[in-house]
Amino acid sequence: MKLVQIREFKSVTAIAVLPFVARFVWCSEITFHSCFKMEVSIATYIVLFLNIVLLDAQSTVPWYENLPAVAMDYKVHVDAGKEDCYFQYVNPGATFYVSFQVLKGGDNMAGFAVRHPSGMFVHPYQWRPHSEYQEQNSVGGYYSVCIDNQASRFSAKLVNIYITVVRPDKWDEFNRELESLDLSVQNFTESIKTVESNINEMLQFQHYSRGKEARDYNILQENLSYVQNWSLAQIAVIFITTITQVYFVRKLFEIKNVRPRA
Repeated sequence: MKLVQIREFKSVTAIAVLPFVARFVWCSEITFHSCFKMEVSIATYIVLFLNIVLLDAQSTVPWYENLPAVAMDYKVHVDAGKEDCYFQYVNPGATFYVSFQVLKGGDNMAGFAVRHPSGMFVHPYQWRPHSEYQEQNSVGGYYSVCIDNQASRFSAKLVNIYITVVRPDKWDEFNRELESLDLSVQNFTESIKTVESNINEMLQFQHYSRGKEARDYNILQENLSYVQNWSLAQIAVIFITTITQVYFVRKLFEIKNVRPRA
């Protein structure tokens, strides 16, 4: 599974891909254009180890493209009047999900679009504070996810993007491997599929909740800064006005010493 960004980053510290609950780690040292976070579980490490052992070292396909599921949660800074596009590879038959939410900047709205590998827009541009798109049984290929801020000429936007790619066919492969060992795991596999599906839905809901929380926090900080700045400005105006009034009132009652001339 690949993530390609059109914009050029000056410094990238690390990129890590892990299955199931895993998320990318990608932080820029010089700018805050992107920052990825990672969450892993014990099952993640087990499946990761099994996949690494089974992969052919000579294969040109990246090892993480054969994982059962990958989830990515990251933030991007989109400058005013700019558009950023990202390309995510989706395996044939996989479930592709992407959502975005504007966390900070301007009117807290941006354009969001998803382009199919065939070149058709499956999610046309919409100027909204948040949106999402999901496709079951994908034909496979590189999907383009674009964040458009061209309508905003002065305000940059901080956007949170969440992408997941789930491959149900990988569970069938594990099932066949276990059946070759004369193990009956049909009920177990069905239970795991149900749990995995529920976990993905919970992650999507948690991502949306975290996005709303971050957006509310940014609005709170902006309002706090606005109130503080205007309060200081009003205090300064009142202070200057008071001094000016006192000065001119004293001028009105000022008596000049005039000596009479003979």
